[in-house]
Amino acid sequence: MSLQKAIKLLRNNDELRVIDEELDIYLEIPHLAYAEVKKQNGGKALLFTNVVDRKTGKKFDEDVLMNVFGSYRRCELLFGRTIESVAEEIEKLLHLKPPAGFMEKISMAKELFSLKDIFPKRLKGRGECQEVVFKEDEVDLYDLPVLTTWEEDGGPFITMGQVYTQSLDGEMVNLGMYRLQVYSKNRLGMHWQIHKDSSHFFDQYQKEGKKMPVSVAIGGDPLYTWCATAPLPYGVNELLMYGLVKKTPAQLVESLTTPLYVPKDVDYVIEGWVDPDKFEIEGPFGDHTGYYTLKEPYPVMEVSCITKKKKPTYLATVVGKPPLEDKYMGWATERIFLPLLKTTAPDLIDYHMPESGAFHNLIIAKMQPHYKGHAKQFMHAFWGAGQMSFVKHAIFVDEEAPQLTNYDSLAIYILNRLSPKSLFISEGILDALDHSSPEPLVGGKLGIDATNDKALVDAPVLLEDDVLFAKVKELVPEAVELTQYMPSTRNPVTVIAVEKRRNLKQAFEALVDLANHLRVVVFVDKEKNDIFNPYMLIWRVANNIDAQRDVFVSGLMIGLDGTNKNALDGYTREWPGDVECTQSVVDSLKSKGVWDLDDSEFEKYQL
Repeated sequence: MSLQKAIKLLRNNDELRVIDEELDIYLEIPHLAYAEVKKQNGGKALLFTNVVDRKTGKKFDEDVLMNVFGSYRRCELLFGRTIESVAEEIEKLLHLKPPAGFMEKISMAKELFSLKDIFPKRLKGRGECQEVVFKEDEVDLYDLPVLTTWEEDGGPFITMGQVYTQSLDGEMVNLGMYRLQVYSKNRLGMHWQIHKDSSHFFDQYQKEGKKMPVSVAIGGDPLYTWCATAPLPYGVNELLMYGLVKKTPAQLVESLTTPLYVPKDVDYVIEGWVDPDKFEIEGPFGDHTGYYTLKEPYPVMEVSCITKKKKPTYLATVVGKPPLEDKYMGWATERIFLPLLKTTAPDLIDYHMPESGAFHNLIIAKMQPHYKGHAKQFMHAFWGAGQMSFVKHAIFVDEEAPQLTNYDSLAIYILNRLSPKSLFISEGILDALDHSSPEPLVGGKLGIDATNDKALVDAPVLLEDDVLFAKVKELVPEAVELTQYMPSTRNPVTVIAVEKRRNLKQAFEALVDLANHLRVVVFVDKEKNDIFNPYMLIWRVANNIDAQRDVFVSGLMIGLDGTNKNALDGYTREWPGDVECTQSVVDSLKSKGVWDLDDSEFEKYQL
């Protein structure tokens, strides 16, 4: 399915909103897409038909498509089947048994025969993606409508690029998705983090002193883009997932100036070579954590060729504070890869990564515990399983727990089984986007064992918020606001907004005198936080804590410091700001009649 056919599919199913108003690739288009995905059920996919770059006066011929995966319904439309059916198929394949009789042999033969379609097929000749060719001096990345999403971004970034690479010997290929900063007309930043497959390949080229070929595709069947995010084991071609889902192989053509193969029907291909000795500062860039990631050196691709369809469509996404399009892409990944995760953790029943936890910051898992310490054993399994190793906070419940997406009931279940003994604090690798740890790429991890109902603690003596706040204020003068969540549980959560003037471990220790009234205490900065907005509080705290530094225990009390860190905390790295819409751009979009997000949603998601 080409991107043009996908657009038609969305249009026919009333999942497409066409924006004919002239809008700028600088802030306007991404701001509107950012607002759209905040609507109930993810809003609609957006097709921008009148795209300009006002800085240069350029008007683009191609349309820009965004928020294509931004709802559960659109995901399944683009997959062409239910997400659960894909998971069931994978689970069935993982549990194939020797056939017992003739009919079972026939059935298995049919299943195995169907697998022939999962392998990508290399074609001879050129594809539709190579109808128009630009080489050498004709190459100009600024001819593509690459968006600048946030005011403080280091420049325009390609956000939905399918990055095709191969190992030095050519035996392994990889499809990944990494943000790609446009530095100039023929130079593109490669933000492949140190843990990613492309970075492993790059190490091989670097050791040999050889330039590394890269081809970046944009568009085509949207499923190619989802496959680029699939957490498959090292060395496994992500396009195998395309064949498995679609029951037809991805058809590939060779790039014109690199040895890499790309799907024949993508809309653009950017080809080039990465010099292992050349790095350039990349960023800052507002990312899916909701924060700007800091400027760091990354490899640079010298673009040797750009090819495209005669009438391409530019596919992009927007990143920032949740909820985002990746909420729905992540849901598909979560469901489809559950059977594979169960092979690493056989007693796993289900798992869920709430989008308010920015995925790698929080996971909730349901398991069948068989013995004391089983949940902690699971934590080690999770933190050693592929991309799960980046997860900072993991909460485990047993089979009696409510559905993992029933957040209110689940929170009550967890808080009624929580005690200081439930906590497990460790250290491990972190996503390169994490900003909370004292040093990059490694930091504290928090596991919570909520499978044990024998470790119950006595509920505190509850006080009204105003009474409790008065007592807290006496001990912690920097406290400016307080509220309590889940007061009926054994471990109510008390959120305290502060104007920070000291290390908050000292503030937590001062509250020990109120131990009869407190169980879980969460500190946040007063600035930019609404303590009555639990969705965004989870986002903020999950982003901001490093378990080794910011989790405190005293008796039955547990404390979390979710504030921004600085010298008071011994924090020496630069603390990034969180992304925010440019108000003048929002006002302009409103004046043009295209911004229709309710003001209450704007405030709720802290845009």
